Amino acid sequence: MSDPTRTALVTGASSGIGATYADRLARRGHSLVLVARDAARLEALAARLRAETGVAVDVLPADLTDPAGLAAVEGRLRDDAGIGLLVNNAGAAAPAGFSAPDLAPQYRLVDLNVVALTRLAGAAAQGFLARGGGSLINISSVVALAPEWLPGVYGATKAYVLTLSQALQSELGPRGVYVQAVLPAATRTEIWERSGRAVESLQGVMEVGEMVDAALKGFDRREAVTIPSLPDEGQWDAFEAARRAMVPNFAQEHAAARYRA
Repeated sequence: MSDPTRTALVTGASSGIGATYADRLARRGHSLVLVARDAARLEALAARLRAETGVAVDVLPADLTDPAGLAAVEGRLRDDAGIGLLVNNAGAAAPAGFSAPDLAPQYRLVDLNVVALTRLAGAAAQGFLARGGGSLINISSVVALAPEWLPGVYGATKAYVLTLSQALQSELGPRGVYVQAVLPAATRTEIWERSGRAVESLQGVMEVGEMVDAALKGFDRREAVTIPSLPDEGQWDAFEAARRAMVPNFAQEHAAARYRA
């Protein structure tokens, strides 16, 4: 279970998944630090949550692709002794892929979805270890497991988030830091409009509240990987077991026989 005596810092908190996490965590009793670029929307959300839940809500406007903004959030995660949970949610998608004439949107995705997320995870890890523990929720995507669904680097950035989470689980779990990777499928948020796609054209779109509520149940159960839309968790278990079964076979002095014939 989450510890409501600890403050939660939520990135991408002005709308969608981040705003919903902020709402749910406030109702669990967490004080909040809300991070996003849109200060006005953050202030409006903070005012509503203070009025409805009575929790303390601090607003930290920051563009995580700007070095100064990112550094400010890193510093807060490292130095604020009250923070015990990071919801590493800020991210974006982009239209088209590498066949588009302008590849700058693809490169910006790496700055936000990979670089900023990694640096915040690192700052949180340093702070949590110094404070004797904490929890980190990294928002990945099912596209991490189905990269053929979308063009460009989005799926690759989310695969990175999953792999980073698994590496952090191995490194930090024995030292009191719980790391959860959440892999939503299509969720009804503003990301679709911003990426130039119509959400109405998609099938199986989950409402954001249902997605976050499911993810928090996985959090309470201390799941390493939570896939809210997957009906049969045994499929993930089998996938992970197959991956782990390969690992001991990777360290070989010679190439496999099929490459030496």
